[in-house]
Amino acid sequence: MSTLTKDQIERRARMGLLARARPERLAMLFPTLPAHEFVRPPEIGAVMVRGRIGAAGGPFNLGEMSVTRCTVRLGDGVVGHAYVQGRDKTHAVRAAAIDALMQRADSSAIEAAILAPLREEEGVRRRARADKAAATKVEFFTMVRGEDA
Repeated sequence: MSTLTKDQIERRARMGLLARARPERLAMLFPTLPAHEFVRPPEIGAVMVRGRIGAAGGPFNLGEMSVTRCTVRLGDGVVGHAYVQGRDKTHAVRAAAIDALMQRADSSAIEAAILAPLREEEGVRRRARADKAAATKVEFFTMVRGEDA
């Protein structure tokens, strides 16, 4: 198993955040795309989703899922990639452009304007989902009866 660098781990997390972002919110935060050319124009395809029984059980094919992939090259030669769930080509292009912009030295502006709000919103959604699940939690207990003693 290969060891990932800190930059690779951060990029993986960033690309995952962009892929999970709501397309309309991403368009609101990043309305104007920078000048770019397509290395790989947005393509719609399918990937096999696999699962595991338990956390360590044998893998099984769960089914197929639509994905859109895209690769862009900015004017300065920086290349960005994206894979997003679904069939939204614009979402994939925006995510790839942001990936490319984040590889530049001036990436802190993109981090503050786009990624930080997306991270916060995702955290709010996750906490709301966890709170909703916690509200349905049932705790089972056994009362000691006289004949059990």
